Amino acid sequence: MSYQIITDSCCDFTEQQYQELGVACAPLTVLYKGESHSNFSDPAAVKAFYDELRSGVTATTSAVNPDGWAAIMEPALKNGEDVLAICFSSGLSTTYQSAVIAAKELRDAYPERTINVVDSLCAALGQGLLVWLACKKRDEGMSLSELTAWVEANKLNVCHWVTVDDLSHLKRGGRISATTAIVGTMLNIKPVIFVDNDGHLINTAKVRGRKAAIDFLAKKLGQTVTDKETVFIGHGDCPEDAATLEAMLKEQYGVKNVITGYVGPVIGAHTGPGVLVLFFMGTQR
Repeated sequence: MSYQIITDSCCDFTEQQYQELGVACAPLTVLYKGESHSNFSDPAAVKAFYDELRSGVTATTSAVNPDGWAAIMEPALKNGEDVLAICFSSGLSTTYQSAVIAAKELRDAYPERTINVVDSLCAALGQGLLVWLACKKRDEGMSLSELTAWVEANKLNVCHWVTVDDLSHLKRGGRISATTAIVGTMLNIKPVIFVDNDGHLINTAKVRGRKAAIDFLAKKLGQTVTDKETVFIGHGDCPEDAATLEAMLKEQYGVKNVITGYVGPVIGAHTGPGVLVLFFMGTQR
């Protein structure tokens, strides 16, 4: 029996990546400049978004609601396919809870179909990495039940290590105090954040300077990585820093392939320009 993998736009794939993987996407919403936008995947549009943030524009985001999920799930069900939905972390959004509600309603309408919904406890291209790996397992022949079990068993091995360049956005979101932001900016302090097993963003370290922050991310991979074949890097319109990190991973830690993309507006609205994130499979988060 065939099945459709569905995710939401927090996973930060481009439209081309969605098409190549055969994955459907439920869009979150970004609100800025008085307008509502579906979270966009075109790199040029994401770059323009970061330019707006640099100019002082603020943005907010909203989750996929149950109707939004149903609109993406139902075409697959009508086509005779089952569904596996891999959703943005419940620790950061109500998107997963909305998918659960939509699935319950659709099971009543399509009792012959199976709809499995997974809380990825991941975000951005960490969620993307989990979906990407799931697609590889699907293509290797895993059944829906087997793949659902694999995603549940492996999701907490998706490591997310984050550093931000502009502390004002963390201050605005209430993650650090105004005093911390002012002093940190004066001293060139760069916080390091990770995603924990509950899918929350946790401040874990402070380093002096951007180079030290990039070194910190790379060293974290070296400590726990279990798969050096492919890792993901997300960036908030700082491709040079992403390239520096990529070179370090390959030269110092033997990583073979790096897939790099933008941190999309869902996360970027809260971290600001210059965010840099490393995603890989590790022994633990």
